[in-house]
Amino acid sequence: MEKFEDLIQSEKPVLVDFFATWCGPCKMMHPVVEQLKQEVGDAARIVKIDVDQQELLAQHYHIQSVPTLIVFKNGQPVWRHSGLMSTDQLKGVLEQNA
Repeated sequence: MEKFEDLIQSEKPVLVDFFATWCGPCKMMHPVVEQLKQEVGDAARIVKIDVDQQELLAQHYHIQSVPTLIVFKNGQPVWRHSGLMSTDQLKGVLEQNA
């Protein structure tokens, strides 16, 4: 499995969805993220991180509520949002950071 630090080192935007399996809003975001994957193709990378399985990573990025979405570019966080969003909103964020 690819290391997280390597994964976010990309010129293309990398959207990381920090979620938890027990989280209702996270379950609502799942189809939004899946649709987004289909719409953006390889213009961006989309990764889901379970905060219960990756506690140190969640602590490192100060994830205090889920879902939290962070866009990375060249290893740096360039955008962050906690809570629900639509596919169109997320697509716009990825396009702004392309």
